[in-house]
Amino acid sequence: MKISLTTQMLLALLLGCLCGLFISYVGISPDYFKPLGDIFISLIKMLVVPLVFTTLVAGAAAVGDVSRLGKIAIKSLIYYTVTTAFAVSIGLLVANILQPGSGVEISQTTQNTISVNPPSLLSVFMGIIPTNPAKAMADGNMLQIIFFAIFLGIAVSSLGTKHNHVHQFFDSFAEAMLKLTSMVMYYAPIGVFGLLTFTVGTYGADVLLPLLKLIFVMFVACFIHVVVIYTPLVRYSGITIRKFLNEMTSTILIAFSSASSAAALSSNLQSVQKLGASKPVSSFMIPLGNTINMDGTAIYMGVCSIFAATFFGIDLTFDKQLLIILIAILASVGTMGVPGAGVIMISMVFTQVGIPLEAIALIAGIDRILDMMRTTLNVLGDATGALAVSKAENDMHPIQE
Repeated sequence: MKISLTTQMLLALLLGCLCGLFISYVGISPDYFKPLGDIFISLIKMLVVPLVFTTLVAGAAAVGDVSRLGKIAIKSLIYYTVTTAFAVSIGLLVANILQPGSGVEISQTTQNTISVNPPSLLSVFMGIIPTNPAKAMADGNMLQIIFFAIFLGIAVSSLGTKHNHVHQFFDSFAEAMLKLTSMVMYYAPIGVFGLLTFTVGTYGADVLLPLLKLIFVMFVACFIHVVVIYTPLVRYSGITIRKFLNEMTSTILIAFSSASSAAALSSNLQSVQKLGASKPVSSFMIPLGNTINMDGTAIYMGVCSIFAATFFGIDLTFDKQLLIILIAILASVGTMGVPGAGVIMISMVFTQVGIPLEAIALIAGIDRILDMMRTTLNVLGDATGALAVSKAENDMHPIQE
């Protein structure tokens, strides 16, 4: 009997958690399992740059009309901004009600000041334009790659029918990258098993239990965001929630286990197209959203701000919480393409509202678990956005069985 990839991923997730608890209990080093996950992450990293570049070029070129591409871009940015604002608001609301920072004690070993210097918005935007596109690809600078790919796609589109072979080249290249991704996914269950075994084995119950309330609050906020924001948008797209979740299961498991939006990018792109999302819209929004759509990170900022403020006995007034919402919206764009964006964003918030940066050291002990949840929500947000904008563009296709 052939076992589906989704079932294999679920089994890998379960076995990885059990194996991680077992090796943590008996004292076996989780480092033995780390290479299994590292191979998977390396394979994904191998795919990300050419996949993002070719799909964005092909997607921008496929739109054809530059004015239509502008409409898609505007709708995408509106979607990203509005959902990010809702996300951080939900995070703040849930954390205010449940108070995750109450009753947590920090050891002396975690009270080291962490100094993070977030880049200015001006420096980030000035760095959007690549002086050397080849170097941007070699360095994996996703922001510069996206900028170059979109403009190259517009140029290819403007060439007209005389140069259709250029468009066909990038379209075929994108298809080849998706095929290569499908081949890599055969290894995914082994990679997920290795990642979960290492994670659970390293951050076992001794680390997780004292801060379990923070993890619970983060989960509740993410769940509410899915129900209140994503569910109506999926239904607006004409897709049942059951169908959406069935098709997205593999993508969700990859995002959750790897804590990497990039790892789930190709699977996400294929899933939304099977659900009927327009190829031009999804090829534009999924790679773009992978870099700048951060609903999960916005919730993380709201929850962790209340957690840290409660722990240090700081009163976050209403105006300060409004400031957190504003920073989350701006930072989701301002830190796009910056490594360690989550830490940078949370440090920006803490600095602005007067929370000691020592709090980052406290959160760091369970950050891997929080990262798994926020990455999963980020990926779901990308998928929902591609479907909603496709519907708004009247460009939904029949669902592929």
